[in-house]
Amino acid sequence: MNYSMRKSAFAFILLAGAALPTVASAQAVIVEDRGVTTGLAPDDIGIADDLRPRFREYVVQENVPDYDIPGRIVVGTTLPETGVTYYDVPQRFGANRYRYSRVNGQYILVEPRTRRVVQVIE
Repeated sequence: MNYSMRKSAFAFILLAGAALPTVASAQAVIVEDRGVTTGLAPDDIGIADDLRPRFREYVVQENVPDYDIPGRIVVGTTLPETGVTYYDVPQRFGANRYRYSRVNGQYILVEPRTRRVVQVIE
């Protein structure tokens, strides 16, 4: 192996080694909930199963506007920076780090910093 080939091989090994921690940390936990992939880790469930019916009653009663955006709304969707208003989740529902909204006829929980949908409330 000549000097140029060894140098290229060494550079490749260094780059591959540097990328390894990034690849390893990119793993995500996907949770299956009643046949629907939520994409949430088990300790980060948004509105707990037993509170969802009461939360749904609450948001329906609040009668927030329904925002229309292109595309289907699923967990993991990032909502546009403008055009959707987000509302605080009351403390009693235990997911007050999130905001909720109504988009395309669905009530959703959103991580406010990223505008990423973390739960669709059925």
